[in-house]
Amino acid sequence: MDANLEEQSVGGYGRIDPIYMRKAVYYPSPEMPGTIVVDVQNRFLYFVEGSGRAIRYGIGVGRQGFSWSGTATVRDKQEWPDWYPPKEMIERKPELMRQVSVLQSGLGVPGGATNPLGARALYLWQGNKDTLYRIHGTNEPWTIGTNVSSGCIRMLNKDVVDLYQRTQVGAKVVVLASGGRAATAVSAAPTTTGMSAQPPGTWQRR
Repeated sequence: MDANLEEQSVGGYGRIDPIYMRKAVYYPSPEMPGTIVVDVQNRFLYFVEGSGRAIRYGIGVGRQGFSWSGTATVRDKQEWPDWYPPKEMIERKPELMRQVSVLQSGLGVPGGATNPLGARALYLWQGNKDTLYRIHGTNEPWTIGTNVSSGCIRMLNKDVVDLYQRTQVGAKVVVLASGGRAATAVSAAPTTTGMSAQPPGTWQRR
């Protein structure tokens, strides 16, 4: 499925503000290289490289994305993850029952091109507690750079694959409550790349 990521998003990129396309930026940060910083207010995610540099990605932010801030770690990550909508979401949107089937962890939507979690997902925990906060791909690329009705942090599928490859399990993630430094773009060509892990919990926000 990875080989078809560009084809899956054809038509979507044209509606994205170019500022939200992936690029290398000047981003002085006290965080160690390998840290992820999520700026929900400005709809950017930074992968800190050190020496004042970072890779900046555009993101779409759902209401759950605004509901939590702080520091966490990447407990797990998964390729083409299954999505398990919470019971309350199924009650609110009974039409979801047409999409779900019985999977290994309950009623869910199997991973694939039509799955709301997209090509990859990173699962954020604080100690032994699941924050229910996810960084994941999307099958709606035109929503990048916007506030969306549901979910946490969504990225273009090709970008979440790139982030997934760069990020180690155990990496630190800082989710900013508000504000966030502006970063200055420097010349760099986007790159894309792909590992697998079981989701740590049964119910997932998206």
